[in-house]
Amino acid sequence: MMNEQNLEVDKKNAFASSQTRKKKKHAKIVIVGSPNVGKSVLFNTLTGAYVTVSNYPGTTVELSNGKGRLNSISLNIIDTPGMYRLLPITEEERVARNVLINESPDVVIHVVDAKNLNRMLPMTLQLKNAGLPVFLVINMMDEADRLSIKIDPAQIEHILQIPVVTTALARNRGIKELKKRLSEFLQTETQFSDNHRGVEIPYPPLIKKAIQTISSLLKSRYALSANMLAYLFLLGDKEVRKMIEEKEPDSVFQQIKETREKVKAAYHVGLDLEIAKSERALTDQILKKAVKSSAEKATTPTGFLDRLFLSPYTGFPIIILVLYLFYLFVGVLGAQTIVDFLEISVFGQYVNPLVNKLLVSWVPWQPIRDLFGGEYGIITLGIRYAIAIILPIVGTFFLAFSFIEDSGYLPRLALLVDRFFKKIGLNGRAVLPIVLGFGCDTMATVVTRTLETKRERIISTLLLTLAIPCSAQLGVLLAMASTNPKVLWVWIGIVLMIFFLVGFLSSKLMPGVRPSFYIELPPLRFPRPTNILVKTYTRMEWYFKEVLPFFVLASVLLWLGQLTGLFELIVNGMKPLMSWMGLPGDTAVAFIFGFFRRDYGAAGLYDLRGILTGNQLLISITVMTLFVPCIAQFAVTIKERGIKTALGMFFFVMLFAFGSGIVLHKFFAFTGIVL
Repeated sequence: MMNEQNLEVDKKNAFASSQTRKKKKHAKIVIVGSPNVGKSVLFNTLTGAYVTVSNYPGTTVELSNGKGRLNSISLNIIDTPGMYRLLPITEEERVARNVLINESPDVVIHVVDAKNLNRMLPMTLQLKNAGLPVFLVINMMDEADRLSIKIDPAQIEHILQIPVVTTALARNRGIKELKKRLSEFLQTETQFSDNHRGVEIPYPPLIKKAIQTISSLLKSRYALSANMLAYLFLLGDKEVRKMIEEKEPDSVFQQIKETREKVKAAYHVGLDLEIAKSERALTDQILKKAVKSSAEKATTPTGFLDRLFLSPYTGFPIIILVLYLFYLFVGVLGAQTIVDFLEISVFGQYVNPLVNKLLVSWVPWQPIRDLFGGEYGIITLGIRYAIAIILPIVGTFFLAFSFIEDSGYLPRLALLVDRFFKKIGLNGRAVLPIVLGFGCDTMATVVTRTLETKRERIISTLLLTLAIPCSAQLGVLLAMASTNPKVLWVWIGIVLMIFFLVGFLSSKLMPGVRPSFYIELPPLRFPRPTNILVKTYTRMEWYFKEVLPFFVLASVLLWLGQLTGLFELIVNGMKPLMSWMGLPGDTAVAFIFGFFRRDYGAAGLYDLRGILTGNQLLISITVMTLFVPCIAQFAVTIKERGIKTALGMFFFVMLFAFGSGIVLHKFFAFTGIVL
């Protein structure tokens, strides 16, 4: 039986009181919730274009910060990474929880999926019991309506004593009501005078008594309520333990430890489960009063599509079809049609000849002419690579990827490949950074922080560094390989074999625990064209701003190398290595480019495609695929994994890449195979 009487939270630990909400001029809002529930859509709705992205101090986790206005109130809004509860597991969840502790928000907007309230309301209970000023947004009501799920937000509001609104943010539904209620909540005292009080959860007597005992012993000031600190301490939260140990006297901390040890002894490994069961029991009681649903789920079109996507018999053919369509769009349209037009017609016939002509006419000094024009000039090489080769490939990739991402297909792909990924020491969740790696390995390396264990993060980072080409590199290599179908399929087979072999060996050699796998499945939907275009534009802008300076810098360094003779010395020094791999000496230039960026090196190979035989083409694109990471990815790997691990990966990958090229050449020479 649910007890609707709210627990009084100690005022010294209360996060906010209703008195602080009178006629605010400025307000800080933190948006929290599980992944794929619409947090970012709400953030964009409240902020518009005034957005900055920054790393949370001491981490590589990015937070979106934005400014907005609600009537007369100026808003500072923070969009946090996905989190499932206040006890963090991943670095993302830890950062999201620390934002709640350190930022002192005036409102915490908890966004939940209307179809999955039974899984998401427990965190609402935790937020409220933490003494936070909670504002609940039940999103995806369009999906709930389609499944005949009827939700009474007034009933949930009455029980929890927090504002509750229902929305379908992707369809612009409920936004007006949300802003109106949020403005009222910020500006005036409302009926939610008990918003900062907790909800009584029906824990077993021993757990309930332990929480009461620990909370009564806490005498210092904390950002979260005493009950929530006791709850997190019981569950073994290391950060909370450290916080309490620093703030409380030794004798008090010893009492708190003893209280926890008694409870742990009674429940052994089942304490987490017992607490979760209690929260779920209260959630079920709330939903019994507030939600009515029919049994039509299994007959919905998306239910049928889910069965197709998730069954091994139909799911893997669908993956092949998706990859083929992806190849046609990026590899053919982007990397061949558009690249050929820009590189051959625009730069080859007009831009480069004009630049060289103007330089000869206006600049009397040959070294300065070589800086901007000629073979390795900033305009004729660096900007040509960036605009004519890289930009169309990145643009088509991000356009296609945004479509797949917004459709809800990626989490289903993660479930499908989970069994195979377990063979290489990962689980289905790792498919997200791996797939993102085909867009940008730098971004994907950052995303590995979402993986649960250090072991998984190291294995996935190694595989990204070794065997996952970024979009620009992949598009260029596909364009080269597609001229010879035999080369294309052998190259794909070799890279896949290396991916699984290195992953398998890493999983056997690297110690650590294999984590469990869970992931939220967002609804399948046809993406909105405007969302896809905005995402694509934003990602292209970010990528182009990152890549263009590197290409210009590389051109300048190559110019300096030519001027001093160092470049020719390095090329000559690498020619024996090229010979061992059966490649022309000129390919050394492309691999030197690859030390700046892998996509820059791929573009260098693209320029040499006319002089390579089928065997040489396979060897060169294989080595370039396995080649060392770009400067940006290497820097992020140092931040994520540490300097020793990053350097170890760098030298391993370099030796493995060139070693593979030598082995392939020897194999072709021994067997006499000609592609």
